[in-house]
Amino acid sequence: MPHPLEHSPAGRPLDAAEAADLAEAMRVFAAASRVRLLFALVGGERTVDDLAAAVEMDGSAVSQQLRVLRQLHFVATRRAGRHVHYRLHDDHVSDLLAAIRHHHEHAARGWSSKTAPAAEVEVK
Repeated sequence: MPHPLEHSPAGRPLDAAEAADLAEAMRVFAAASRVRLLFALVGGERTVDDLAAAVEMDGSAVSQQLRVLRQLHFVATRRAGRHVHYRLHDDHVSDLLAAIRHHHEHAARGWSSKTAPAAEVEVK
């Protein structure tokens, strides 16, 4: 994992090619099943069977979605005998999932940095 100082500044200008790459990677969030699978992996590694039970999906559908998540580098794998264990690719994915969920909560409740000071925000 690179050191945080090795990352580009998030606020730097974005060229068209990088914007297209980011948009392609963010398509992962266009399917509720993929979002559920990613959140199911926040707690750690799981097999296809574990994930299928956790998100109440057929194992073949889970495998298909995991293939997409792997191609987009949102999940990584570890083989243990006949089983493949899936995990989030890195800490950035976990941080991104938390940011997405928190933003959604704020938007759904009409909160913004101007309408709800941090001290007044009640977390349920």
